[in-house]
Amino acid sequence: METRRRHEGKLSNKWASTAASILIQCTSGSLYTFSVYSPALKSTQGYSQSTLDTDFGANCGVLSGILYSHTNDPRRRRGGPWVVHLAGVAQNLVGYSLLWASVVGILSQPPVAAVCVFMLVAAHAQSFFNTADVVTAVRNFPEYSGTAVGIMKGFIGLSGAILIQIYQTVFNNNPAAFLLMLALLPTINALLFLGFVRIYNASTSEEKKHLYALSLVALVVAAYLMVVIILENIFKWTFLLHLSALVLLLLLLFLPVFVAARAPQGDFGIAEQMPSIVSVDETSDLDRLERYKKVYDGEEDPSGSDYRILPDIDLLQAMRTVDFWILFLAMACGMGSGLATINNISQLGGSLGYNSEEVNSMISLWSIWNFLGRFGAGFVSDFFLHARGWARPLFMAITLAALTVGHVIIGSGLPGALYVGSVLVGICYGSQWSLMPTITSEIFGVGHMGTIFNTITMANPVGSYVFSIRVIGYIYDKEASGEGLKCKGTKCFMLSFFIMAGATLLGSLAALLLFFRTRYFYSQVILRRIQHSSRL
Repeated sequence: METRRRHEGKLSNKWASTAASILIQCTSGSLYTFSVYSPALKSTQGYSQSTLDTDFGANCGVLSGILYSHTNDPRRRRGGPWVVHLAGVAQNLVGYSLLWASVVGILSQPPVAAVCVFMLVAAHAQSFFNTADVVTAVRNFPEYSGTAVGIMKGFIGLSGAILIQIYQTVFNNNPAAFLLMLALLPTINALLFLGFVRIYNASTSEEKKHLYALSLVALVVAAYLMVVIILENIFKWTFLLHLSALVLLLLLLFLPVFVAARAPQGDFGIAEQMPSIVSVDETSDLDRLERYKKVYDGEEDPSGSDYRILPDIDLLQAMRTVDFWILFLAMACGMGSGLATINNISQLGGSLGYNSEEVNSMISLWSIWNFLGRFGAGFVSDFFLHARGWARPLFMAITLAALTVGHVIIGSGLPGALYVGSVLVGICYGSQWSLMPTITSEIFGVGHMGTIFNTITMANPVGSYVFSIRVIGYIYDKEASGEGLKCKGTKCFMLSFFIMAGATLLGSLAALLLFFRTRYFYSQVILRRIQHSSRL
């Protein structure tokens, strides 16, 4: 009986849930492979690139957040993250299947509006996978939410490179077959593992140790992909080499399962882990409520922040606070300018005299720098939060300031500046994807975290539209007039990137303001966490 209980414990605990979430994330970033199949859409449907450019679906995840909050309400006995995953599965299967049918001719040249809807549905699926995995990770690891979010966001950042490796090995030069793969692979993968993704309300010993092990796995996978990408751009690979590299990659991707299998053995008997749809245990909820009452009913918060309400506030309550809009502004400046950079890096490289191989290498390696930012920001901010009590918005201010430097370096047009600048922008852009959701959960609570952080994420396409169309596109077209609509030299982008540098500096100052406004609040959070951890 005891042996059976131990075997069940290996499958029903927060570590199995985390490993399952990682595996789902590994195939959830199909949006990052758009460049692979967009030529097929253009050639078969007769579209221009501007007709196809869209990234709003994945950045409009409010519905996924609402569904997560509804199905994980502690007052409801049924539900859980699997419902959100299932909704993502349905959208992914329908969206990419219809795109595949359009490319192969099953649907004979559907209207542009219809194809846009297909793409929207397919991209929208990513927000459901992402919300289910990220919010569940925060609820399972409230003490190390930054590291947990960094791991989840890191793997979805790598997923584009992972899917492209599968494409190059199995479906090389067949984008139509790749679209069918995107319809089936993430769907089957999510269906296999969604049942393991659950919320567990027990804290266990050595959480840091096992999260560090998962972090090491993420770094190994990223390093391996970076080496493979560089070698692929230097040498011509045979099918056997591609196949060998893919098999090794798949083995590395299953290392989290090994970590999950070992973790419960060390923690077994320390704390009973019972599945729950409650965000954290009851003691933690009472502690948070007591903290709010003590701080804001008895003492005056010297920072002047807006937390005179109960924990776990909803979206409308959050939108009535100044801090929500400060965070939105910071993300519009940071995420928006970062996305505008990668969207225009090919044109930027061409104007500065880089050849196609050099530009392709920078684009391929962008996913690695993006991963390092996503993972590193969560890990480093967690470390300093526990060791020094530094409020997490400080790291948002620092990374946005570094992003400003990256834009200035690219705008300078100096030899090699695009290489250095793209690394810095990629890392700092990725950082926002782990810092923003974690800060959201800490400031506004985890009860409606999915809805709130997905709403703030909409700052990404808003900022990207302003910078890509109204700044970069406008200035490029102005400078290219009379030159065959092509522009050469630093004049094409220098002013644009200096403007974006000014915008990210504004975002950094906004994040710094948020740091000062929440510094007192974070000191209370740290105090409670230390007290809670000491009772384990």
